[in-house]
Amino acid sequence: MQATFQQTKIGPDASGYDRPVGRAIKRGLLNRCPACGEGRLFKAFLKPVDDCSVCGEEMLHHRADDLPPYIVITIVGHIVIAGYMMTDLIFPFPTWVHLAIWAPLTLLGALGLMQPVKGGVIGLQWALKMHGFGGETDKLAGPHHDPAA
Repeated sequence: MQATFQQTKIGPDASGYDRPVGRAIKRGLLNRCPACGEGRLFKAFLKPVDDCSVCGEEMLHHRADDLPPYIVITIVGHIVIAGYMMTDLIFPFPTWVHLAIWAPLTLLGALGLMQPVKGGVIGLQWALKMHGFGGETDKLAGPHHDPAA
């Protein structure tokens, strides 16, 4: 049995926006609205706006949850561990010196990447029409959901 996959082109949606994934992620990484690229995506450090001030696209649907911290931990962890290992090979500092160098760099790297990464995840969700960005609400499933209620 041979599996076949059909690739569909995502064209403009009902709001007239074309939703290419790469462009939406890039706009999110730049903390801009994934729809128009002009409006601000965040009103506070990690609190997205309810809707874009330029195009009116609603952003309250997003469900970034734990994905941005996982991505940030992976990126910062690889950079810090590689830097520590390379530095330790060349300059065998005492442990306290390494802690004085790498702990602040880890903290600053994580704080510096968190907002852009969350913006990128929101852009990805918008481009793929996930979690209400496609016009439909999420359907709850599982043992706690009662369809009769």
